[in-house]
Amino acid sequence: MKPAHAPRQVPAGTPRARTRLDRWILRIGDLLSLLFVFTVAISFFEVLMRYLFNAPTIWVHETAAFIGGSLFIVGGAYALANNRHVRVVLVYDQVSARTRAWLDLFHSLAGLLFAGLLAWGAWTMVRNAWLAPWGELHLETSGSAWNPPFPALLKAVILLVVCLMFVQCLLHALVDLRSLRRPGDGEVADV
Repeated sequence: MKPAHAPRQVPAGTPRARTRLDRWILRIGDLLSLLFVFTVAISFFEVLMRYLFNAPTIWVHETAAFIGGSLFIVGGAYALANNRHVRVVLVYDQVSARTRAWLDLFHSLAGLLFAGLLAWGAWTMVRNAWLAPWGELHLETSGSAWNPPFPALLKAVILLVVCLMFVQCLLHALVDLRSLRRPGDGEVADV
């Protein structure tokens, strides 16, 4: 009988969530992906209104762009959680499991640095988009006839997601360090 705390084995090449946070991100990401269907539906509505009834909407294009942009940003955290990020497989697949563990650690640390720098940059964008120069709350808007605050909201989504990716990379680095201390191919930690 397997102990309850033993890591589960994952077949090679299988997408995997490495931490509890990854599993949570994958579940939420799967639900959010349904917004693509909503975006297609409202775009179809716009086409019908514009070309059949000669009554175009003022809200569909900006709403579809906001939803699509937000989902694209969330896709970064989803790809990292699903272990589907960019990797040089020509090298990665040819090295030993221990070397792959070192490469994974390097990737996690580089991702940590990258996400940290992105979070700092995103914070400056959010501060400028959400606050007037005198410090009062004032959301940046699109400037269109409808004029929603989608630019400010999208910048906040960017900040939240890169902060989430920073935490993901930190947890992945801990998992990678643990796997280097206790080698085992295909293990998934429960961090």
